Amino acid sequence: MVDGKEPTIVKETLDKDLAKIGKAEAATATLARGLVAPGFAFLFLAAIVLIGGTLFGNQTNGLLIVAAAAIGGYMALNIGANDVANNVGPAVGSKALTMTGAIIIAAICESAGALLAGGDVVSTISRGIIDPTNVANTETFVWLMMAALISAALWINLATILGAPVSTTHSIVGGVMGAGIAAAGFGAVSWPVMAGIAASWVISPVMGGIIAAAVLAFIKIAIIYREDKIAAARRWVPVLIAVMAGAFGTYMALKGVSKLVKISLPHSLLIGLAIALVAWALTHPLIRRQSEGMENRNQSLRQLFIWPLIFSAALLSFAHGANDVANAIGPLAAIVHALQDGEVSDRVTIPLWVMMIGASGISFGLMLFGPKLIRMVGDSITKLNPMRAYCVALAAAVTVIIASWLGLPVSSTHIAVGAIFGVGFFREWFTATSQTRVAYVHMKSPNGASTQFSGLARRKSARKLVRRQHVTSIAAAWLITVPASATLSGAIYLTLQHLFRIV
Repeated sequence: MVDGKEPTIVKETLDKDLAKIGKAEAATATLARGLVAPGFAFLFLAAIVLIGGTLFGNQTNGLLIVAAAAIGGYMALNIGANDVANNVGPAVGSKALTMTGAIIIAAICESAGALLAGGDVVSTISRGIIDPTNVANTETFVWLMMAALISAALWINLATILGAPVSTTHSIVGGVMGAGIAAAGFGAVSWPVMAGIAASWVISPVMGGIIAAAVLAFIKIAIIYREDKIAAARRWVPVLIAVMAGAFGTYMALKGVSKLVKISLPHSLLIGLAIALVAWALTHPLIRRQSEGMENRNQSLRQLFIWPLIFSAALLSFAHGANDVANAIGPLAAIVHALQDGEVSDRVTIPLWVMMIGASGISFGLMLFGPKLIRMVGDSITKLNPMRAYCVALAAAVTVIIASWLGLPVSSTHIAVGAIFGVGFFREWFTATSQTRVAYVHMKSPNGASTQFSGLARRKSARKLVRRQHVTSIAAAWLITVPASATLSGAIYLTLQHLFRIV
């Protein structure tokens, strides 16, 4: 030992070793946390297999039913991870709901919508994509639907990993189309129906964006830029809540209750009008009471929209569970019907246990994997506050009503995300063309002289309020959803055909 240097060297070596151990432990903990969600998802699928084996293991084709149930559960998990984000993402992004609160509300309302108002009978060939008479036999049909279900689930899983909100319905449609072509040729596909679905790629987001922008423009003109903001809010916020309630009443009458009792569009509109009047009568005194003592500023207005936004997120989740879940697990119901009854039908009853798989799978998928897409939809595309988020929710509800009236096949995912884009782009335009930006701006030139810049020059330097990379990535994901799931489904069907020698 020289001048005590050896203990110092030993100490430095020990410190380095301890730092390495600490980093290794931190990396191990991070890896372990990353495996928690997949682990619970695996346990969910294992439970489906175990319970399914107990119920159907001794039946003819019981193993196929159990396999289909597990694939259906995997599909439901992916729907929860991806599709549900559109319903609660704006509320989370606007800070009206915490992530935990949003997940709890969405899980309860999605499950309630699926189990209480979900359709008992659904179109198993995904809205007429494939004519069942073109399918050779029951066995071919079963593997066709199995391939469609697997491909749709895999595509949605990939989209979730990449952070792209995609349409569950379009994924299923692409899967059915691809497997149908592989099984029966191009003639088996109803191309007019496919053309309508392709048109919805453009119609859904554009319509949602225009309506959301129009609602935001109304809020700015009628409330935000009024001298007495609170008085304007007392007048118009109950009206906006009534419109939302009426839209959901009409929507549920058309899409939910009509599966039990057929209700025409005019009668659905009357039901919606009655619900709107009741909602206005209830919320008008509540908004007046809540606004008492509030300061005359925008922050006060945002507070008035928080509870309406939370209720709208719950209603959107309930409506999604009531309608989209049945369509998503339709292939599973079709497989079960074909295996148990030995026939192919274009419309079948969904057994309760199939609905349970769909409802519970969506809830688990949302809780385990949903936060990523919720943050993407609610915060990454553009900044939202409760007023802007309410515009998105109202646009989603109204757009579905208009689409139903026009008979257009639209996607709830495309509508909601398109509405978010609409709010962001409208804010860009409004900010760039407002009077404060059109006015002349005095700035100093490099030589010290005062220079005037017109509103046009100022507009060019305006900051972007919508992240362009998300516009291109999400649009690309939408465009390739049907072709990608179709290609994958066709390949899976041909693989199953080779493995199991399908006739």
